[in-house]
Amino acid sequence: MSESARPDVSVVIPVYNEVENVADLHRELIAALSPLGRPYEIVLVDDGSTDGTRPALLALEERDERVRVVLLRRNFGQTAAFSAGFDRARGEIVVTSDGDLQNDPADIPRLLARLEEGDLDMVCGWRKSRHDPFSKRLPSFLANRLISWSTGVRLHDYGCSLKAMRREVVRGLRLYGEMHRFIPAVASWMGVRLAEEPVNHRPRTRGRSKYGIGRTLRVLLDLFTVKFLLSYGTRPAHLFGLMGLVSGGTGFAILAYLAWIRLFMDTAIGGRPLLLLGALLFLTGVILVSFGLVAELLVRTYHESQDKPIYAVQERRPARAREPVLPGR
Repeated sequence: MSESARPDVSVVIPVYNEVENVADLHRELIAALSPLGRPYEIVLVDDGSTDGTRPALLALEERDERVRVVLLRRNFGQTAAFSAGFDRARGEIVVTSDGDLQNDPADIPRLLARLEEGDLDMVCGWRKSRHDPFSKRLPSFLANRLISWSTGVRLHDYGCSLKAMRREVVRGLRLYGEMHRFIPAVASWMGVRLAEEPVNHRPRTRGRSKYGIGRTLRVLLDLFTVKFLLSYGTRPAHLFGLMGLVSGGTGFAILAYLAWIRLFMDTAIGGRPLLLLGALLFLTGVILVSFGLVAELLVRTYHESQDKPIYAVQERRPARAREPVLPGR
């Protein structure tokens, strides 16, 4: 594919120590994408592999002009690898997937059809029948419920990497930590229209899984970040200010009560723990309100310095051809 020919579909796949799966991954992607009859590219991001994955990817790029390889200097993690692929994807539609062949490339045409027929912005894969051990399915089930409840974006499967989304959605994503699995929630700030599509999930037959309990804990920590960004990302003073007013108001009420009984009832208050509690709550309230004002200034500086808007505009797509209205109908 020439550099000037812009593909219609970009498939972005992070790869880390998957030398045994690279050849089959490429073969299955070609088999799934070629019948579509539309230009496409395959962006394979090597996330600092230490086996023979990197030479295998470069050999594919040399042999197939539709393959573009991005080489990261070290293992930055799946989120960073996805972000690197997004920055280099040129298609109007971006498809994401895993490199371990547990996601079935044959499902990609169905996701693309659902994306365009439903006039959606994103279609997320749903692994209805997972071929993973119970030790992975149970934490995933609980995490999906927790993420859906906390973000308000109801999905059955946040952990499925197989997704199709429009370029305008990808351009608005800024991912950190383990936030690649929160893409639907992060994108919801832009008001995207999304849906789920059941996809095939295959057992891992080669290579080793990179998931563990440590990654689950990091995902839960990132959930707090996502929740904050979605609810208070552009108005942090509302969060810290409210907590500060509650704390400071409670402390002020306690101190006022103690002042009353000391001045008008001649009761000693110096040895009362309530005095310490009231002073602590009042000072905490002042600190929280001040922190909220500082956070508000930082947020405004961030948006203004990067010319980052606090809104998202929906790109207008060509209207579908309508059936002509005949006389008498």
